[in-house]
Amino acid sequence: MSISLERFGDRWSLLIIRDLMVRGFRTFKEFQESGEGIATNILADRLKKLEHAGIITAEEQHHDGRRVNYRLTGKGIDLAPVLLELLIWAARHEETGASCAVIEKMENNREEVIAEVRRRWRERDPTPFLPSFANDTVAHALRRTQRQK
Repeated sequence: MSISLERFGDRWSLLIIRDLMVRGFRTFKEFQESGEGIATNILADRLKKLEHAGIITAEEQHHDGRRVNYRLTGKGIDLAPVLLELLIWAARHEETGASCAVIEKMENNREEVIAEVRRRWRERDPTPFLPSFANDTVAHALRRTQRQK
């Protein structure tokens, strides 16, 4: 556990991994403008640490060699089940603002969701996996569903 926490256990590293995996982010600018409020020096540091740990790679953009696209490695994409469980846990216990339909799909079809995340990674599909957040929060809907059972 301690090795895992050393590699990606801080808030920013997990958010970077999430954004690469499910939001389709690729560039420094996308991370910076995500609304999370990460300072540029912290972002640069976390990207370097994740790259050094072999969780992400930095690939030069074809049209501009001064800029890079970040991408999860195989080691990074292997975190998909962990990230999925963290997303489900947060939605179940906190007001996340996440789409009920997406979280219910993730909760009821874990293996299919992980397979889809892996497929998008293999095919370098940058389409965000998570759609924009809906009005009905996941935590509220899951609590309502649990009360009905």
